[in-house]
Amino acid sequence: MAQAPRNVSDLVARAAETAPDHLAFAESGTEVSVSWSKLDKAVDAEARRLLDADLQPGDRVAIQLPTGVPFVVALFGALRAGATVVPMSADLPERERQRVVEHCTPKFVINEPPSVDATADAVRGAPGGEDIALLCYTSGTVGTPHGVMLSHRAMLANVEQCASLKPAPVTATDRVLLAVPLFHAYGLGPGLFQVAAASASAVLMEHFSVEPALKTCEEYRITAIVGVPPMYQAFASVPAERLSAGLATLRLLTSGAAPLEPGTLLAMRQATGLNVYEGYGLTETGPVLTSTLVGGIAKPGSVGRPLPGVELRLVDSDGEPGDEDDAGDAGVVSVRGANLFSGYWPDGAHGPDAEGWFRTGDVGYLDDEGDLHLVDRANDLIIVNGFNVYPHEVEQVLSELAEIAEAAAIGVPDERTGERVKAVIVLRDGVELTEDQVRDHCAARLAKFKVPGPIEFVSTLPHSVTGKLRRASLRKADTV
Repeated sequence: MAQAPRNVSDLVARAAETAPDHLAFAESGTEVSVSWSKLDKAVDAEARRLLDADLQPGDRVAIQLPTGVPFVVALFGALRAGATVVPMSADLPERERQRVVEHCTPKFVINEPPSVDATADAVRGAPGGEDIALLCYTSGTVGTPHGVMLSHRAMLANVEQCASLKPAPVTATDRVLLAVPLFHAYGLGPGLFQVAAASASAVLMEHFSVEPALKTCEEYRITAIVGVPPMYQAFASVPAERLSAGLATLRLLTSGAAPLEPGTLLAMRQATGLNVYEGYGLTETGPVLTSTLVGGIAKPGSVGRPLPGVELRLVDSDGEPGDEDDAGDAGVVSVRGANLFSGYWPDGAHGPDAEGWFRTGDVGYLDDEGDLHLVDRANDLIIVNGFNVYPHEVEQVLSELAEIAEAAAIGVPDERTGERVKAVIVLRDGVELTEDQVRDHCAARLAKFKVPGPIEFVSTLPHSVTGKLRRASLRKADTV
């Protein structure tokens, strides 16, 4: 029986042993592809290059490359050499790049693609377990950057937790479309590492767009998609006949990083006959915590139940758990499991507590069947005259207006009530809508203190690379 992996790069070595000639990764739109055996040799060569340049265990290696096979080689090569990898977007603005570099002081920054064809003697015995594999900088952070320290233990635990689901998100016979950013924990864990653990195949897309994605699915007979809501929203905008034909070989669709609109889920099911199974997690949790695959039902508005090996409870602002009989009561999501991070760089501050629990900062409730429904981020909560207003609730009501393409609700200071609700709205092309019409619509459906006061019409809303609405950016802009 093969020895359990200790270093994340062991996943590649194991795949090379079990399926050496099987396609590992291909790039959409190019001729670049590698088998598991070829990838393993290239990873050895990259690890040897770094070791020959005097890389020491725990040294940080920043990788700033576009999504593609060279990124995969650089990542696994640095891990095999014993480095802590700092994945960065290839498009990261220089000021943001400099902040990250100054914060984590990498020994090397890889921004030139390593050779996909290189070979070297096998490199084995790299650190693993509790050693830090990844230092991921959280998206949307305002002020001092937060580097999330993810150990080999955490990442491998989450791979195993996901793989234990039925049906498994990725199996050895799957061909997976990976169009999510590989510098993000979601693209790495449920994407790259899950594919490697299963000795499966994946096709990498540097940038997602609908028609190239459908052509890729047809050409490679894609069977699984690891996606985010903007991808499925784009798919759902395609005529049903085209979507059905393009995704004809699919067996499983999964989504994470942000809530999926029920209408999008319905459109995908009607066109393809498949449900989109949603999950939830954070960079700090390796990253997946829950999935609707656990219960086997793609329930609109729900992100499912905890993965095997993950404990979840709802707590108050002091960290005290609520009454188990209080189904439907909102609380802060608190979790425990082997997939949790080791705190923030450099000293491990603000990680799990002494009993292993970590408060996510997300507010949610459990329905009668034990499925989690997210309400909002705790720091997005708006408090009007002492009453809690969850932005998502206001945004759902706003989205009922056919003229609105997207909306955000944020809290703005108010001398009389402490805060009041402000709506920031993107209209669909060619339509008109007045502030009074918006307020009248909300007043008929929401308590008075939840109805937006200020209303701003904008052309776009800020999002993270995985499509998550960045309300913090809107609040910051409103106070400047």
